[in-house]
Amino acid sequence: MKQRHTSGAKKWWILFLISGLVLSILFTLLTPWNIAHLSSHPQPAKNYAEALHLIEIFRTKEPQEMNPLSRTQLMTHGNKTDRAIILVHGYTSDPQQFHDLGKRFYDVGYNVLIAPLPHHGLADRMTQEHARLTAEELAFYADRTVDIAQGLGKQVIMMGISAGGVTTAWAAQNRNDIDLAVIISPALGFKKISTPLTAAAMNVYTVLPDAIEWWDPILKEKVLPAHAYPSYSRHALSQILRLGFVVQADAKLKPPAAKKMVIVFNANDSMINNEMTTQMVNIWKAHHASLTTSEFDAALKLGHDIIDPAQPGQQVDIVYPRLMELINP
Repeated sequence: MKQRHTSGAKKWWILFLISGLVLSILFTLLTPWNIAHLSSHPQPAKNYAEALHLIEIFRTKEPQEMNPLSRTQLMTHGNKTDRAIILVHGYTSDPQQFHDLGKRFYDVGYNVLIAPLPHHGLADRMTQEHARLTAEELAFYADRTVDIAQGLGKQVIMMGISAGGVTTAWAAQNRNDIDLAVIISPALGFKKISTPLTAAAMNVYTVLPDAIEWWDPILKEKVLPAHAYPSYSRHALSQILRLGFVVQADAKLKPPAAKKMVIVFNANDSMINNEMTTQMVNIWKAHHASLTTSEFDAALKLGHDIIDPAQPGQQVDIVYPRLMELINP
């Protein structure tokens, strides 16, 4: 009888230990890895001439193999203006995505800076160079572009979409010399991955061997726009998510540094998990940040990239005026 009792107790202890191990593994998987604070290192341009010098440094570091249209674009009035705007394109796109909208800002008096994200804008669309993208590089890019913009305008606005939206969110969290951050459909999470599993997916794909996949498995390299890369890297997407989790972790501890923020939702977005963006907004609002939101209605049937006029089915005649109104109410 005593032996049977001892055997039963042993089984319960084994079951308890196994359950504890399983729960520990699940907790580890569901908690984002490697999201230590990425420090900002501001070195703002002191004047317009210094801003031009920093842009030249930016350009000299661009690889020779770049598409000439994808290099750093500066639309300038020849002096420091009242407002300067930084436009940050999405992952696998390039500065051409924002060129037409940038021209509209230029026409109303802005100095406009559109710089390619690291590993972007190469003439060879089939390159896998973009797979090397890291969260650290995106943060460094944000710091340097904001530094440049300080010499281009008395007020600095930063606007980014998707991965550019996450980059802009990091800048808004860390740079107090941003007067307005406009964050459009930030890639804080993806539609195909439920919110609770986003961190686990990031963790797993970070450690697994990388995979390069087509954005459109049917069109493959024929997918438009012609200036963007037709494929993506799982490792690169994981790094974009990682930067988003870094921002979220920092935001839980302190309010965003930017003076004002506008978060733009696309209710019809088939790529981005808007629930993750809402979570980020609520964290910022808990700090009473100067923040507003705006949404493009699902009835418009807009695609994920609402910026690039080369995207099929684009409606820039609706999108551009709305975005400009958000900045100039």
